[in-house]
Order: sequence, then C-alpha cells, then structure tokens
Amino acid sequence: MTPWHRATLALTLLAIDPDSFAGLIVRARVSPVRDAFLRTSQKIPMPHVKLHPNMTAQVLDGEIDLSSTLKASTLIMQKGLLNRDPSLFILPMAERADPYLTARLSQTLDAGNGHAFLALDEGVEDETLPNSLSDRAAFWISLDGLALADFEPVTLPDNLVQLTKDARHVDIPDEVPEQLVTLAVNLGIPSLRAPTYAMRAAQAHAALHQRKVITAEDLSIAVDLVFAHRATRLPETQDEQPKQPQKPQNETRQNEDDTLSIPQDLLLDAVKAALPADVLEKLASDTKRKGTTGNGAGAKQNGNRRGRPLPARAGSKANTARVDLIATLRAAIPYQTIRREAQPQRTGPIIHPGDLRRKRYQTLSDRLLIFTVDASGSAAMARLAEAKGAVEMLLSEAYARRDHVALISFRGLDAEVLLPPTRSLVQTKRRLAALPGGGGTPLASGLTAALSLAETASHKGMSATIVLLTDGRANIALDGQANRTQAGDDAQTIARNILSAGVDALVIDTTIRPERSLKQLADMMHANYIALPRADAKRVSAAVTASLAS
Repeated sequence: MTPWHRATLALTLLAIDPDSFAGLIVRARVSPVRDAFLRTSQKIPMPHVKLHPNMTAQVLDGEIDLSSTLKASTLIMQKGLLNRDPSLFILPMAERADPYLTARLSQTLDAGNGHAFLALDEGVEDETLPNSLSDRAAFWISLDGLALADFEPVTLPDNLVQLTKDARHVDIPDEVPEQLVTLAVNLGIPSLRAPTYAMRAAQAHAALHQRKVITAEDLSIAVDLVFAHRATRLPETQDEQPKQPQKPQNETRQNEDDTLSIPQDLLLDAVKAALPADVLEKLASDTKRKGTTGNGAGAKQNGNRRGRPLPARAGSKANTARVDLIATLRAAIPYQTIRREAQPQRTGPIIHPGDLRRKRYQTLSDRLLIFTVDASGSAAMARLAEAKGAVEMLLSEAYARRDHVALISFRGLDAEVLLPPTRSLVQTKRRLAALPGGGGTPLASGLTAALSLAETASHKGMSATIVLLTDGRANIALDGQANRTQAGDDAQTIARNILSAGVDALVIDTTIRPERSLKQLADMMHANYIALPRADAKRVSAAVTASLAS
C-alpha cells in the first residue's frame, strides 16, 4: 500500500464513521500534495469549520452579542464554534495549539455529539501534537516526501450512511479484542482508545469491502493505521507463538476465509511496515526529557501590559491592569433589567465593581542557559575549551531564541561564577579568554551555585536551564573535605533540590565510558542524560539545542 493510498484509506474510514474515529492527524508541510488531500477531505458530507491554534474562549464557547443585545434590550448570545451541529474541525499548525483550545476540543469530542477533527501537523523535527489530541485521533498519516505525481483522484463512497450502519454490524471474532490489547501492550501503548479504534477500523474496512466478518486483511490494515504511530517501544520477538485454542464456528464463519485465528506475528509485521526507517532506532535509544518546558523559548508568563491578549478576568479597583471595556459590558448586560428596577432613576448601563474585567496578556520569558563546567583534573582545559566554544555558538542564536547564557566553573574546593547572565558575545569572549583549571571535583558546590543562579533568574522572570558538563567523579564534599562518599551524597541532595525547585537540567557525560552515578544523578533531577565522550564544542552545542527543542 503506497503512502497516498494509505492516506486516502484513512480519510475514507473517517468519512464512514466520524463519530467513532474522532479524528485524523496529517503530518505534512504546505505542499501541492497536502492541498490535494484537503480538497479530497472536503467531500466528507458534514460542515467544515476551520480553527486557529490560538482561538480565544469567546470564539470557541460563544459570548454575549453586545451590539444585538443593546439594540434589542434583551440578552442575545452568539453560538461558539464548538457548540454547533456535528462538524469536521480543521486545525492547521496543530502542534502549536493553545492548551485551552486543546482541552475544549477534547471535551467536545468526548461528548459524542458527532464531531470529528482533521489536525495538520506542520511541526519540524520533534514538534508534535498535544497528547490529548493525538490520543483521540484514530488515524495518523504522513504526506512527507510525496510529489504531485503520486496523487491519484479519490472518490469517497456514495453510500456512507449505509456503510456506517453496516460497519457496526460486522461480526468480531472472539479472539480479536484480546489480540489487539496484547499487541498494544507489546508496543508500549498505554491508551485503551487504541484497541477500540483498531476494532472499529477493522469493522469499517470490512463493511467497505462488503464483508460481514473481520478478516486478517481488515485487522492488519487497522493496526497499521491505528497502532503504528502510537508505538513507544520495540515489540519483543518470540520464536514460538502460543497456539490459539480451537473454537467452534457456525456455518456462516465456515464460508468465510480461514483467517479468524490471526497470528500475532502478522499484526506485528503490519505495524513495522508502517513505521519510517529510522523510527525503530529512535524508539530503542529514546533520550527525551522527562520534564521540559518545551521549545527553545522560555516559559509562558501572564502580564497586564504587553504580549498576546488573553481572555479578560475579574479584577478589583486596586488592580493596576487596564479595564477591558467590552468584557466589562458583557459581564454587566445580563443584570441590567434587575438593576433598573432597583434604580429607576439611573440612565445608561449600570456597572457594579464586580463587573470590572481587566486586560491580560501572555509573553514568553527569556531563557537562561547556565553552563556548569567541571574544571578539575587533567582534562579540565579540554572541557573548558568545549564549554567556551559551545557558549559562543549558542550566543550566535541567542537573539532568535531569546536565550541568555551564564558560565559556572567548579574545581578545587568551591565553584565560581565566571560569566554572569548575558547576551553579549563581546563580553563573553573577554571573560572566557583565560579560564583556570585543575584540583578536586566539588560537584555539589557547582550544582549549588547553579541552583542559586537559577532561582535568582526566576525572580527576574527568566526560565533557567542548567547544563552540566562533568565526568561525575565527585570527591569534594560541601564542607570542603576530601570524602568521595559524602561528596556523592551531597550532590544527590542538591539534585533533589533542583527537582523540587522546578529547574530544568541537562547532564552531559564527558567520560569515555558512561558514568553510572552520573546517570543516576540525572534521573534524580528528571534531567536529560547525554553521553558525549570526546565531545567538541559543536557536538555540545548541538546536544543542548536538540534537548531544548524536545
């Protein structure tokens, strides 16, 4: 099955039963092939509503129609986009969807009112859709790498209503649900929606080909479309599959193809065939962050002066934020009749303090990268040279990513802040001209200094990330004593404090052989651990950039 046929088959199954399948994720950048696919999707016989990833609550849920209400002297509400008749929601740039939009769209789909969505994933590298949306979409297809020559005209079936009824009456062999759940577990799929979607997809595919019982072909295509993109680990291969117990079959089943007992290997092969060539390797060596703030920009912050507008909120007179006049009038309008009866002498709208709505804005904070570099031992100068080159490389992208950088060196008995937070490349080169090295490894002191700098940056509205370059062999405790055991315990204590403070971290192991204790330290901080033996500045910079983007 070609990628284009796979994509159009997923669209056809969605058209047969939009309510059961909820959604389809299309991985594709803007291209003629994607435009052709979207034109095909227009043939689905239901209203199409285009959403924006940053739509406000008023547009999604509805609000007071201010002009109509004032004109008619009665409360008139506008219907939100999510409160309409069953529709197919088209969501471009779905990887950038606002959390509120994600939550409300998920609630709308869970209500079971016949809605479905088509999400266009236009992200680069590791950018993905929010989990709540990807979990609710039955199918995922990719149009990457397809040319217009791969396009073939597609016609959806004319009898979609009848196919919907037929699909729900397709017989499911008794062993199929257990097989699908077992396969989902083997692939590391935690959601129970996946086996359900796979069964419904097999039924719809069987109905499309006028079959009354699910066959091996139906089930293989179903797991291809539903399971492949959800897999989080490699399935364990088994030399011998347990034999399925023989079950009595009626005459109707005997007339069908002898495919009711479907080997597990066949389903696994169907999933592997749908995976891109490099996906299995990525699953086997997954190094994603356990806790991350997202892309290269800093965390989102609410303000009252600048940034992207957010829905207004109630606020007292003591609040210094500006009053949102329109939102205030909307809040006051429903009570005007009651207030006029109580105060007939008043003219114009009667506004109470509780009606006041204040403007809010959302901005991205600056990110601070705190390089905490091990300057001890004979390899200190090499590590400092790596850090110096990496800092200079990252600074060249600082203006685009809003990044500041700082440099902490720890050696001997203590740690020292060599470079305070800055975005100045000239100042950085001056401070990095001559860096000291040698002595013991006070790892806990280095982490303490990094945590202190991160907390100070947080008070200034910045999002800090600690980047630790070390071999992990701590031998100087916080009290300055040369005690390797106590030094390790102190480092673990500070690592827990970093986790408690909610500071992101990245640990780069510079030893030739990965250090187990350093991996454990990274786990305590919920930090991404990367082993880079003999790492140069370019590799360190690339590792930091990839971690921030994950």
